[in-house]
Amino acid sequence: MATSREDIIDALKTVYDPEIPVNIWDLGLVYDIKIGTKEIVITMTFTSPTCPLMEEIFAQVKDAVAAVAHGAPVRVELVWDPPWNLSMMSDAARLELDLTESGW
Repeated sequence: MATSREDIIDALKTVYDPEIPVNIWDLGLVYDIKIGTKEIVITMTFTSPTCPLMEEIFAQVKDAVAAVAHGAPVRVELVWDPPWNLSMMSDAARLELDLTESGW
């Protein structure tokens, strides 16, 4: 059984930055999902390069995706380009954090 993109997105939505009450998918921290024949690659960033929980969140992402990967290896790649910004958040995340376009 192949892992679907939707399965991976659902798994990513279970991972939260403990400092922000929104999951990493809706925060816009995941830039790409590649489902290959040999592995699944998640490309992501953080809101800040000084995030103190970066390694913990990274491990949570890998574990969450591995749980739906049907045994396929999971690799998580960290990138800083393009830099994350508020416009990458979903509308639901902006509502949850009480951010409006005028507040950007």
